[in-house]
Amino acid sequence: MDAISARLRARHPQRIDLSLDRMRALCAALDDPQHRLPPVVHVAGTNGKGSTVAFLRAMAEAAGLRVHAYTSPHLVRFNERIRLAGRLIEDDPLNVILDRIETVNGQATVFESTTAAAFLAMAETPADLAIVEVGLGGVLDATNVIERPLLSLITPVDLDHAEFLGTDLATIAGEKAGVLKAGAPGVIARQRPEAMAAIQRAAAVVGAPLTVMGADFDAWAEAGGVAFQAPDRLLDLPTPSLAGEHQIDNAALAVAAALELDLPETAIVEGLRTAVWPARLQRLTGGPYGAAARAAGAELWLDGGHNPHAGRALAAFLAARQARAPMPLALITGMLANKDAGGFFEALRETGAHVFTVGFDGAAAEPAALAAVARGHGLGAMPAGSVQQALDRALAWGAGRVVICGSLYLAGEVLGASRETWPV
Repeated sequence: MDAISARLRARHPQRIDLSLDRMRALCAALDDPQHRLPPVVHVAGTNGKGSTVAFLRAMAEAAGLRVHAYTSPHLVRFNERIRLAGRLIEDDPLNVILDRIETVNGQATVFESTTAAAFLAMAETPADLAIVEVGLGGVLDATNVIERPLLSLITPVDLDHAEFLGTDLATIAGEKAGVLKAGAPGVIARQRPEAMAAIQRAAAVVGAPLTVMGADFDAWAEAGGVAFQAPDRLLDLPTPSLAGEHQIDNAALAVAAALELDLPETAIVEGLRTAVWPARLQRLTGGPYGAAARAAGAELWLDGGHNPHAGRALAAFLAARQARAPMPLALITGMLANKDAGGFFEALRETGAHVFTVGFDGAAAEPAALAAVARGHGLGAMPAGSVQQALDRALAWGAGRVVICGSLYLAGEVLGASRETWPV
């Protein structure tokens, strides 16, 4: 654990307590930094938030804008969460800001303190745009003290965090739609009907005009690139830099937002080509794990997706890759104990992959229990004592394509093993 994370965990409650009362009080004591930010793009949703932020940030920076970004969780270092005018915040100024926060309110949770620190740093650093990712839900998320965003984005909504957001899609979508504000345009990803209906109801209540993928704009793979169509234009764009067909939709959401921001097409193209977002179907060729796979002639991929929607995206990626070059397929999977492991493995059933389950620091599912869930959904599975042991077993089994998946926390441990795979 890095020093900033250790500090926060030692001094603030780690619980998830969805309420805005403490956050509003904390911000008021800090002279309301959330009201002093550059124009804000507020991004909610279940999956694809980080990728959409990465694409939009790359586009805005290609247009010459100075861009702040607040995302979560981090993978290796806490500082990844706060990007100020294009650069990750440094430890010394971050510690000074945390001192200020603790002076006025020591009862805020870790995420509330983190969010307040991001807003304070962003308010005090000149920039042209701030892109803020919701942590959990929307209505009561700590970031939702932002009252007047320039734009609100909602990525695909699916089942996740049921213990906090509910177990039906309409309720979850209604929570995510809490980022919609009066008069601020909302740009909405392709949704299932019940989620879209809930978002439209919420938008009507607050008076937020919507631009919806599949109705007002769309995108699809075409001729080695991506076609993007809106009522007033048709753009021929490059294939997004992030792997997987699902990234076309994430990229299209960012393109629609970029057009709302009047970014030039040249910047949109450059952003699609250059966006980087680790642990989202990231090919690992360096570091100890990449070297071991390479020596065995195998591909190694890393993906932090951890719910059924992410499982379906991973399955589609693997189906396309297996169709082009069939290889024995193995998954090295670790998941938090509160995730829907059954839904995740059910989405991957048709891949025929052999699963090696692992644990990681934190509230991870026990590997033997996780393997039993995978077997219950038609996949061969066995536990392993570590990622290295799982990779060794997968390669000895004959895997030609290996994916480490199931958790961003697991992905962070893998990336943290080598600067070759984590240069940030």
